Amino acid sequence: MRVTGLVRDPAGRFSWLKSVVLLVALSNAGALLLSWWMHALGPRPITEAIHDTGLLAVRFLLLSLAVTPARALLDWPRVVVVRRMLGVTAACYATAHLVLYALDQKWNLVKVASEIVLRFYLTIGFVTLLGLLALAITSTDGWQKRLGVRWKQLHRIAYGLGVLALLHYAIQSKADVTDAVFLAGLFAFLMLWRALKRRHQQKLWPLPLLVLGAGLLAAAIEAGWYAVRNHVDPRLVLDTNFDLSMGPRPAVAVLLAGALLVAVAALRRWRGRRRLPRGAVRRA
Repeated sequence: MRVTGLVRDPAGRFSWLKSVVLLVALSNAGALLLSWWMHALGPRPITEAIHDTGLLAVRFLLLSLAVTPARALLDWPRVVVVRRMLGVTAACYATAHLVLYALDQKWNLVKVASEIVLRFYLTIGFVTLLGLLALAITSTDGWQKRLGVRWKQLHRIAYGLGVLALLHYAIQSKADVTDAVFLAGLFAFLMLWRALKRRHQQKLWPLPLLVLGAGLLAAAIEAGWYAVRNHVDPRLVLDTNFDLSMGPRPAVAVLLAGALLVAVAALRRWRGRRRLPRGAVRRA
């Protein structure tokens, strides 16, 4: 395997995209360390750091799953070079998440292990971590060659890991699952896109339907969650999606994010067609 470096593409050229992703990954860790050093994490800094690293792990996992749709919808083939980096970053933050939990338990590893076994949300969190580590270790070109067809089969577990990570995040969020539901809505969009037939995945016309479906799923997830956990009438939760006095609910935020994606995709297609010769535009 040829070593290309953290900020170089497979051809050995400098990649500004990989540089940006590396900067974002490190800056989040740096900001967390700085907040800890400045005592800005509140009265329970370790607990806050545990939550922050867990959230970052989920975000980077979803970003890694968004690479393939971004390549197809935005006609952006170069984005593929950051998929491995995003996945590895998710695994690193998930590992930090567990290490900080062990620190919070004063390095009592027996207690940590027993808590993982006895608490359902910790069990699925630990399974997610193991899966992310397996994907990170086998993400190299060498492992891809060794595993052959099985490599793709192995890395498809990322979709299931996304479900487990979001469930873990929602359970540990307890009273307020706003962020977890918003991320679940984005994840739903990514999965709906993957459910399309391959010939439709580069088309623009399915996007509004996918965005609407993801928004409705986010609303249903939020209503169902509060109905099961807090015995709140689902209709009351659904009605809040039409009341913007307290800010947009997760479903509305998913719809807004989806509308932005549709606009950006349409703009890139329009600009791409303008650059083509007139005859090529007709053939396209």
